Amino acid sequence: MTTAQILSRARQEKRKVLTEIEAKSILGEAGITCTPTVLATSREKAVSVSEEFGYPVVLKVSSVDISHKSDAGGVKVGLKNRAEVEAAYDAIMTSCRAYAPGADIEGVSVQPMARPGTEVIMGMTRDKSFGPVLMFGLGGVFVEVLKDVAFRIVPIDGNDAAEMVDGIQGKKLLEGYRGKETADKARLQEMLVQLSTFVDATPGIEEIDMNPVFAYSDGAMVVDARIILSEE
Repeated sequence: MTTAQILSRARQEKRKVLTEIEAKSILGEAGITCTPTVLATSREKAVSVSEEFGYPVVLKVSSVDISHKSDAGGVKVGLKNRAEVEAAYDAIMTSCRAYAPGADIEGVSVQPMARPGTEVIMGMTRDKSFGPVLMFGLGGVFVEVLKDVAFRIVPIDGNDAAEMVDGIQGKKLLEGYRGKETADKARLQEMLVQLSTFVDATPGIEEIDMNPVFAYSDGAMVVDARIILSEE
């Protein structure tokens, strides 16, 4: 489905929160690389998709009513074979139904395990005064504890994106600190510009959260994504 079709369907269904699969599809259309993700509505489908991707894989609950998937027991990583996928599917369904009895659970999303990289976060929030504002920072615990992030008002250009990437206090972690893989800052900057272009051209989006994004020496990959629509 195209971005327009996804947004139209969500509006028709009177929901503001897109599924992870929908969010990644939209970001992919905007040129932002995401882990391939497929919906599985049964244990058998989860296994067949996993075998098409190749192990190891990740399973996550797919429900617009469960935003904190890990808290609900809705995420299983590093699954290495059919038996582990079958057990993970059952465990996710049992745990999430107990966590949120009234939630509409459409199944699980299946995606290949992404190679670990430097975790960063990208996103957009809509400010009442300034409109859409982009955010970039270190991901994982760094964004929660240190709040080491940079902001810019949409639209941005390449120079703005470079200032965002170089403007965080922890930028040394992007430069191969203590033997770690150097992050492809040029690609991170390009992704920020792509996000800005998409947001500027697409009204009706309240929030975009891309966390984590794994930054590599030769690119970057969005591992998880969330998009919230504005009120009509």
